[in-house]
Amino acid sequence: MGKLNDLAGAGQAVWLDFVDRKFLEAGGLQKLVDEDGVTGVTSNPTIFQKAMGEGTAYDETLAAFDKANPGASAMDRYEHLAIQDIKAAAETLRPVYDRLNGKDGYVSLEVSPYLANDTDGTIAEAQKLWAAVDRPNLMIKIPGTPAGVPAIAATIANGINVNVTLLFSQESYQAVALAYVEGLELRVSRGEPIDRIASVASFFISRIDAEIDKKIDALIENGGATADEAKALKGKVAIANAKLAYAWYQDFIASDRWQALAAKGAQPQRLLWASTGTKNPDYPDTLYVDTLIGPDTVNTMPPKTLDAYRERGTARVTLTEDLDGARKVLADADRLGLDLPGITERLVEEGVASFSKSFDDLLGSIEAKHPADA
Repeated sequence: MGKLNDLAGAGQAVWLDFVDRKFLEAGGLQKLVDEDGVTGVTSNPTIFQKAMGEGTAYDETLAAFDKANPGASAMDRYEHLAIQDIKAAAETLRPVYDRLNGKDGYVSLEVSPYLANDTDGTIAEAQKLWAAVDRPNLMIKIPGTPAGVPAIAATIANGINVNVTLLFSQESYQAVALAYVEGLELRVSRGEPIDRIASVASFFISRIDAEIDKKIDALIENGGATADEAKALKGKVAIANAKLAYAWYQDFIASDRWQALAAKGAQPQRLLWASTGTKNPDYPDTLYVDTLIGPDTVNTMPPKTLDAYRERGTARVTLTEDLDGARKVLADADRLGLDLPGITERLVEEGVASFSKSFDDLLGSIEAKHPADA
């Protein structure tokens, strides 16, 4: 039992931020489940673009689908391929889901990024994908955009597990946490069960520091009295932001409102740390794992981060350490004009645009391999 398994003892689940047909067919996910205690999988349009748009692993399946469905759109083709992979991952994780009574063992499939600002479209697509995969350990990924918040509440009320993605600010996280609660409360008001519904709130980490560091580097280059203060904040702002989001979570699950739902079997919406591979080579490659360990959380890691943590990670509860220090980091960032609120708002927009671009490229690759008139 290696270091990744140790995270479970600290209350944190390890998920894999990767999916690929060759990897699944070769037993790669099963190996991680068996040896490293991995209990979930996340996917996104960029991951699928890399998997499907490169190589030939999906060509045979795609050709068979085209033959049976002449004139099918690129979107239909993509969904056919993605749903097969998600079903396979869900089957691998089903024993985990059963063993933990629905507390974990999930695989996530994202709604089209084209729907990020379309509430009704998101609700409809969530229902369609949920029915198509037809596995209880599926989570539908919905972005935590203003249009996504009511879609999250409605989707939970429909009895569908939700992974909320693209969260950067504490305020956005709090909004989707309350949307989860609203969905559960609606089910309770209708006399429907809530004990087998699960959700995670995916809070992105490294992208924040990547943007903050640019501003810090500019202050350092300009010199002056604030240069040293700015330098001291490098690699700390995203972690401080996440720690305070978790502190809010702890306060909220102790509230009367949440406890009323917990008494009916509700599962807390776990914070999931996403974008945990370091983008700055000066930082330790396990930075965004070591510093964000705590009960009722998930860290979804790309394969390289999994490998790094397996070799040199340190498993102890760190999320609740030095919250006053975290508050000071954010206060100093504000005082120095690093504009965390502006950065987090822009990162949501850029995240939607990036996933949409990956989706464009993915659909283009599928169309080029098997044109509609083939």
